[in-house]
Amino acid sequence: MAKKKESFEQSLWKAADKLRKNIDAAEYKHVVLGLIFLRYISEAFEDLYEKLQKGEGEYAGADPEDIDEYRAENVFFIPPEARWNYLKTKAKDPEIGKIIDNAMEIIEKKNPSLKGVLPKVYARGNIDPIALGGLIDLFSNIAIHAAKEKTSDILGHVFEYFLGEFALAEGKKGGQFYTPRSVVELLVEMLEPYRGRVFDPCCGSGGMFVQSEKFVQEHQGKINDISIYGQESNQTTWRLCKMNLAIRGIDSSQVKWNPEGSFLNDAHKDLKSDFVIANPPFNDSDWSGELLREDARWKYGIPPAGNANYAWIQHFIFHLAPHGKAGFVLAKGSLTTKQKDEYEIRKNMIEDDIVDCIVNLPAKLFLNTQIPACLWFLRKNKTTRKGQILFIDARDMGELINRRQRILTQEDIKKIANTYHTWQKEDSRYEDIKGFCKSATIDEVKELDYVLTPGRYVGLPEEEDDFNFEERFAKLKAEFLAQLVEEEKLNKQILESLAKIDIKGEG
Repeated sequence: MAKKKESFEQSLWKAADKLRKNIDAAEYKHVVLGLIFLRYISEAFEDLYEKLQKGEGEYAGADPEDIDEYRAENVFFIPPEARWNYLKTKAKDPEIGKIIDNAMEIIEKKNPSLKGVLPKVYARGNIDPIALGGLIDLFSNIAIHAAKEKTSDILGHVFEYFLGEFALAEGKKGGQFYTPRSVVELLVEMLEPYRGRVFDPCCGSGGMFVQSEKFVQEHQGKINDISIYGQESNQTTWRLCKMNLAIRGIDSSQVKWNPEGSFLNDAHKDLKSDFVIANPPFNDSDWSGELLREDARWKYGIPPAGNANYAWIQHFIFHLAPHGKAGFVLAKGSLTTKQKDEYEIRKNMIEDDIVDCIVNLPAKLFLNTQIPACLWFLRKNKTTRKGQILFIDARDMGELINRRQRILTQEDIKKIANTYHTWQKEDSRYEDIKGFCKSATIDEVKELDYVLTPGRYVGLPEEEDDFNFEERFAKLKAEFLAQLVEEEKLNKQILESLAKIDIKGEG
């Protein structure tokens, strides 16, 4: 069988990873992603600089060193000693680390929107200047075969690919800043954010926003028809987000950072968004719930102080416009929890007919947890499918890309999203498919005590939802003891048989 050819991004990643040597992946990602970002903004600057220098048409009489010319075109101004071409000439300099840190400093000074965003880690003692020079040479060739107008797309794609690879390299910690691409694609395809305000109050590295913009472009919409709002409590992750959005030319002025987080310090208190897309931390017990017992966001009930799942759900609902839609990832336990407060909140939400669709996800999609996950879709003031909820069981979908990770294929995403859209429009082509999808009434959900697990409705047994630890442990213990008894009997029989054999030695 012929070996599959490496993609451009894979080859680039291998080359960059080879230069990592003994640097931890968590630290190295800032070194690498910072350089890709610098390469991008320098490329965009050089393109405009060249046009201003020629001074033709609308650029007649323009000064290529006038910072206002770049601001008018939404391009970052890069001072001479920070431009990529300058850094290339210094790639073999033993002081290259200090030179890059200085470049980052002066770029921030000239571009206030980047203040506090760019990494300044290159002069640290554990970073080999020869390896840094190698990275500069490597990234100098990123767009060598591409037309200049496509450079930002290529660099943006490389940035996104590297984010995913670093998340994989970091394992559990990596999942804190990165939601798997196929999950993001599915959320966006199902929500269809063509126009309006898109909000993610736990936005990580900004993947939801990037995918929303891609969705609009792929469906011939106008990028300016959507605006993004976000919040992130981890400053390092927020920096990655700001760079990720800037490299895509996405306005990130409303993506805020504060260490308190969305519950204690809601950066967009008055926002009513058309779409909420999010992947909040699963089962977070340290969310300061005891300080927020009387909060106005708890429309359906006060969430327990020991688990933030239903606090996140109600935070999303609070920020939805009158006909807004939300799609988000949550631990699968949220669908069945019998904890009193959570059960009451779920019951109240179902009876208020705000739950639109639940998707059961396959295992191994997420890098940072083995906790089973699901997707929730909420819709305020439904105009179609009133009093109904669509259940989709996608546990058997997707394909393994390595031992640790599974992805949803484009065919999977299309099948799930099309099923949802057909159902939502009350299209006559929609039909329940045993083992995959079922449109259930609220009365049917009530009969099952407000449990929202798709497997209960689509026709497949949902053994894990009926999982009783004590029962299962007792059963396993009994099986183990029975096996020991059987082994003991077998050993006894063997010994008895051996005793009967008369072995005589030959002299």
